[in-house]
Amino acid sequence: MRRFLPAALVVALCVLTGCRSEESSAPSGSPAADGTIKVSLQLNWTPEAEHGGFYAALVHGDYADEGLDVEILPGGPGIPVIKLVDLGNAMFGVTNADDVLLQNAQGTDVVAVLAPIQTSPRCIMVHASSGIESLDQLGRVSTLAMNSSKPFAMFLKQKVDLSNVRIVDGAAIPKFVDDATYAQQAYIFSEPFVAEKAGSDPRSLLVSDLGFNPYTSVLIATSQTVRENPELVRKLVRASQRGWEKYLADPSEANAAIHALNPAMESDILAYGATAMKPLCAVAEPDAPLGHMTAERWQTLHAQMIQIEALKPDAVAVEKAFTLEFLRGE
Repeated sequence: MRRFLPAALVVALCVLTGCRSEESSAPSGSPAADGTIKVSLQLNWTPEAEHGGFYAALVHGDYADEGLDVEILPGGPGIPVIKLVDLGNAMFGVTNADDVLLQNAQGTDVVAVLAPIQTSPRCIMVHASSGIESLDQLGRVSTLAMNSSKPFAMFLKQKVDLSNVRIVDGAAIPKFVDDATYAQQAYIFSEPFVAEKAGSDPRSLLVSDLGFNPYTSVLIATSQTVRENPELVRKLVRASQRGWEKYLADPSEANAAIHALNPAMESDILAYGATAMKPLCAVAEPDAPLGHMTAERWQTLHAQMIQIEALKPDAVAVEKAFTLEFLRGE
């Protein structure tokens, strides 16, 4: 399960130890001798199915077709992808919509330009044997392991009576497998597979069913990059869209590349993840392109985060956290 260090501590560690190698220093976005433009893309986690479309664009040559030499940088526990993009350590990044609002409220200036995963994969994993079929029945578990400081958890605690539930940090599949009254946070295309493979009976309840549904694996850049280099952004968005379309149609080549980079992600879990993710990428708006966003969705998320007191009302201008400029087609 993903666990995060305080952002200030991680930034300090990055300064002291270096989050990137010397030869992977931040690119300028200027053309190389062969005319290609070197671009860095910082992930928010180690390579997994949730990044599949970006790797598909790489292995299928979609970035190269746009004249881009894209370096995808793996993330990990506590890597502050938004801060790294804001500071110029990477030109683009991958994160979630609620994190964009949270970090921009703290002084960063990044903009979401593409949202491949439309329905959040965030779920609460319960045992099918518990008889729990919806989140409003979650009060029947004895223990719920989740990061209480995350917006989804704050929203869940407002919407569901958990007064009789012990809430703990540090979700762990072995604890889930051993205790039929234990529930935990998860991503629908990851932990449920591991739990089932361990002989358990997981049932995944999407938090989006309660109405909290931030865009996931969004592509971000600084507002300066969007303003000063829009054609570069357009190229990266266009190629990423094609990559995601190919990944959802046939993830095999991208999954092989992900496995080579992250051997812990075996072919079976990657295949499971790609299948589970496919419906989450479906766009609700008729004729809208893959990765589409709406102002209404962002405004709803902003209002919800104010409601749960994750944000102060005037802390961030939601209209500056995203742009639809690059989602209007060719």
